[in-house]
Amino acid sequence: MDFIAKEIEEYAESFTREEGEVLAALNRETYAKVMTPRMLSGHLQGQVLRMFSQMIKPANILEIGTYTGYSALCMVDGLQKGGKLITIDVNAELQDIILRYFKKAGKTDVIDSRIGDALEIIPTLDVKFDLVFIDADKENYSNYFDLVFDKLNIGGYIIADNVLWSGKVLEDDSQLDKDTIALKDYAKKVKADPRVENVMMPIRDGLLIARKLA
Repeated sequence: MDFIAKEIEEYAESFTREEGEVLAALNRETYAKVMTPRMLSGHLQGQVLRMFSQMIKPANILEIGTYTGYSALCMVDGLQKGGKLITIDVNAELQDIILRYFKKAGKTDVIDSRIGDALEIIPTLDVKFDLVFIDADKENYSNYFDLVFDKLNIGGYIIADNVLWSGKVLEDDSQLDKDTIALKDYAKKVKADPRVENVMMPIRDGLLIARKLA
């Protein structure tokens, strides 16, 4: 994920809105107690997601891949009054820390945290979304895109994380693992879809943003 010099990243963070007490505590606890803490969105990307949500002002948000809840707590700040953020993760082991920090942030009334297979849960959701954040198993990114598309309002956004995959997407195709292949296929799929317009941003491990046109 280290595409930018550490000094530049620290400089950018120094001129970025601070995490706040709850996010900073969640950041610390994730790195201290949870495996693969680099999966956390972190300060800079978290505030980017928060800013996107503030600009979009979504009525409802869907997050696929909760991890410890950091990105959900960032995006929920942009919700319209009466809105809901639904976040799905297959890993029940992290539910304690997730719910504890949602409570600390005072967001339990607007965040619906679900444990299970997103491929099975998404079709049951009778909700229209303005913002979808995909940050789960890479092999299913394209499947998640297809499942959520009809549930996304026109003008709504799908943001996919890790699309640069620590630079592996630049390696020779014959050397790629299944996750890297899936991420490259997802990027090609989005670019070729006339129903969306898209931009890939080299923020942290890469964000691919698609806006629904029709």
